[in-house]
Amino acid sequence: MTISPFDSALLGDLFSDPEIAALFDDKAQIASMLLFESALAAAEARAGVIPAKSATRIAEVCREFDPDPASLAAGTASAGVPVPALVKALKAEIGGDDARFVHFGVTSQDVVDSGLVLRLRDAIGIIRRRIRKLAKALSGLADTHRTTIMIGRTRSQQAVPTTFGLKAAGWLAPLVRIDRRIDSLSHDLLRISFGGAAGTLASIGVKAGEVESNLAEELELPASDMPWHAQRDVLVDFAAQLTALTGALGKMGQDLVLLAQSEIAEVQPGKGGGSSTMPHKSNPVQAEMLVTLARFNAGQIGVFSQSQIHDHERCGSSWLLEWLTLPQIIMAAGTALAQAVDMVPALKVNKDRMTENLELSRGAMLAEAATFALADHIGRDAADKLVKEAVAQSAANRSNLFDELPKLTDAPVDWAHVRNPASYVGQADVFVDRVLSTAKRGLRD
Repeated sequence: MTISPFDSALLGDLFSDPEIAALFDDKAQIASMLLFESALAAAEARAGVIPAKSATRIAEVCREFDPDPASLAAGTASAGVPVPALVKALKAEIGGDDARFVHFGVTSQDVVDSGLVLRLRDAIGIIRRRIRKLAKALSGLADTHRTTIMIGRTRSQQAVPTTFGLKAAGWLAPLVRIDRRIDSLSHDLLRISFGGAAGTLASIGVKAGEVESNLAEELELPASDMPWHAQRDVLVDFAAQLTALTGALGKMGQDLVLLAQSEIAEVQPGKGGGSSTMPHKSNPVQAEMLVTLARFNAGQIGVFSQSQIHDHERCGSSWLLEWLTLPQIIMAAGTALAQAVDMVPALKVNKDRMTENLELSRGAMLAEAATFALADHIGRDAADKLVKEAVAQSAANRSNLFDELPKLTDAPVDWAHVRNPASYVGQADVFVDRVLSTAKRGLRD
């Protein structure tokens, strides 16, 4: 039995992202903590705080040590953190006098937080690579369909014409902004956690600054201005960006679900999923997943944000709340990206159906265009009144609006031009160019 679909054998292929999952399973967490302990020993040996031979022995054992997570479970439950049990097991593996220099001068939170940062660095690399891959696919879609005219819909109703290229650009633009924000916050997020018992490093003495600098070099992570045990704002910011990311993907997914409805049928997203009883169905499973994961993260971020409230120099309950929520937020973002990266290149765009659907309103979706064209000749108020009358007659007669308008006015309007949806997409092409230019520039940096 499983509690979370993310690690379910039954549901895992739907919800899980193996590449991200590999960074947050028990083995990965233990490996990252051992990497910290090895780097710490090396940093302290370089500063003359512990013997060099002890650091060498610690590093050798840390490279090969692979404890069964279950063997640390009882100690973790007792201490509320896995580090004491891990350190005890590591010391037993090292043996002799060298063992006493393991975990010298630090606290459990230094180990767990720095280990988390090491894994977040890899997760961010995966996420940003996927954003770029998806952005490339969406850029191609926006460029290819910049002149593909379709119905623009507001509040679920037909509004005025737009282009599918502009719609795709609307899916692309947030990804570029979010990628930029993730890159920016990474400079604050990816830093070592090193403060000792209460964030003063008093236990290491006068060599604390040197050890900190050495540790930063060993882990290839910068130091912070001060220990951040109880300062979780950057983690919350990171989670918020992942929530924004899944939200942007969820918006795209929702659009595709609606556009794929049988009665609309303007797109067919992804491979489609079958029904157990209805052979004709091709359910937009991947697009639906984007919506689901967006809603999931929108709920999780509220819980995770509460982990920012720490008591004094450290708070166990807030810290544990991170463990419950942050991995799932990252997993949801990774899965959503993986689904989108797979879905968008396979997206089928039905241009013919878009053209057919443009005729459903019998010209009413161009009533605004008709009003502005007529206003040049008879004024805005008169034009508005006349077009409303023509819309009513069109509805009553089930005729096209532009067959009724010439009956009501002899104003010299080029109705053939006005009734062409392609004549009323405004700056759509300009906006597509702007988004593509920003994406090309932003994702190159």
